[in-house]
Amino acid sequence: MTIVQQTEKISLSIVFLNYNRLVETRKTIEQVRPFLRGRPDIEIIAVDNGSTDGTAEYLHKQGDIKVVALSENRGIAGYNRGFELAGGRYILVLDDDSSPADLAGLERAITLLDAGKDIGLISFHIENQDGTPQWSWHLPRCEAFSISPFFIGCGFMIRRELFASIGWYPEDFFLYQNEIDVTFKIRLRSYELFYHPDCRVIHRGCPGSRPGWRRIFYPTRNTIWIIRRYYHGPQAAYMIFSRLIIGFLRAVYFREVLTYFRACIEGFSHPVEKEPVPRKIRQFCTPFFQQNSLFHHIRSWNEQTS
Repeated sequence: MTIVQQTEKISLSIVFLNYNRLVETRKTIEQVRPFLRGRPDIEIIAVDNGSTDGTAEYLHKQGDIKVVALSENRGIAGYNRGFELAGGRYILVLDDDSSPADLAGLERAITLLDAGKDIGLISFHIENQDGTPQWSWHLPRCEAFSISPFFIGCGFMIRRELFASIGWYPEDFFLYQNEIDVTFKIRLRSYELFYHPDCRVIHRGCPGSRPGWRRIFYPTRNTIWIIRRYYHGPQAAYMIFSRLIIGFLRAVYFREVLTYFRACIEGFSHPVEKEPVPRKIRQFCTPFFQQNSLFHHIRSWNEQTS
């Protein structure tokens, strides 16, 4: 595939990924397309991850959208092919079931990135179709522009040049925890992440209550990789110990113990390039530590049951 070089004519590239979700892809395009009217500086790039439900054929009929049709499902690596094609200074990343709430939010994020040269990424506020928030430990719970611990993959804007310099999403992850890896890499390059509540994305999907094997395997394996890469010493040992206990209990509950052990084997056998982060960066990323701390999980359980 030919990579289109960045040009000054495009300020924003909107990129989303689909896999066998034609109905959602149609909705996303219908909701994003109005942003193109009168805005030659905005482009839409749709990546199809080897769908078999007719999505690729549908996308190729949309003349105002750039399409990357892959021959197989490559997980989040499929996004990277779209990122490479992007010609904008900034990239807005969506899921196939998410879309910006309004053009004003996009313009606000672009203005923030233009003005704040040390801002690498804007985390968008994620909400349901009825306007209620989809809160997650990745974002601060506040109503003001502030530093964000992490970001959520269904709605954020990032500098294209910065994203390219870190190698986009980690292709070997396939699914899950890619936002965590990108966050550490951004901060290691002396950029910061900010959250703005008025930069809003509507997410039509919600996580299922019962995960399949993928929601046991990839989070377990990829979290081990992240801890091995960015943490060191006693803290890394404690987090890995905690992750193993937490992951095992979750795997037992969902009857995916064999999947869990396969994830652990790959988590420890796969070579990892170590990039220990300084304490200051780890402090900004405290929610990730708490998600992988047995003490914090026990305390949270006690608070919920008391």
